[in-house]
Amino acid sequence: MWTKPQLLGVGAEIAAFLLAASCAGCDEPGTLLCPRCREALAPTPQIAVTPRGMQVTAALRFEGVAARCIRRLKGEGETLLARPLGAALATVLAPSVGAATWVVPVPTSGSAFRRRGYRVPDLLIRRAQSEPQRLLSLASRTVDQRDLGVRAREANVRGALRARRRGEGAEAVIVDDVVTTGATLDEASRALRSAGFRVVAAVALAATPRRSGFG
Repeated sequence: MWTKPQLLGVGAEIAAFLLAASCAGCDEPGTLLCPRCREALAPTPQIAVTPRGMQVTAALRFEGVAARCIRRLKGEGETLLARPLGAALATVLAPSVGAATWVVPVPTSGSAFRRRGYRVPDLLIRRAQSEPQRLLSLASRTVDQRDLGVRAREANVRGALRARRRGEGAEAVIVDDVVTTGATLDEASRALRSAGFRVVAAVALAATPRRSGFG
């Protein structure tokens, strides 16, 4: 239970943070996200297809304000941005989640977790009003995918994930923060299906515009 002095202290810290902050979308001072940039995060669902033919629904295009906000969340520790970004994710996640559906984030590498102190997909899922189930873990090391092409990404993640438990036919939805080629989502689907889960959907907060199949 918070005491009144503690609450006042927290409020003062948040106020100080906002005074020192600049808008993640446009750098307007004194705010985490200005009204114009908050409006730019209104979901515009995009459909893409992974290399193995799985459909992925992304809430946003990874460009402009959305890309800048995601980079601030992932690279600069501005976790308050997870709330508006999670609200965008909820629009594509909620329709696929039933009472017995497992919401499965793509796993975060140990080095990324140590660097940030949090797992981005898990945080976004919670802000989307769902509970992440960490069913997947890394079975082998992979290299940074940012400079790899489609085929190299597929080879890099092939066999890299495994499920922590058997699914016995349970439904699963896979969630990632940003999808580029979709190779990681394909590998996540393979690992879950191999463990007996039934993958009913794959969703992401954002997808790069150069992904083919957008509509």
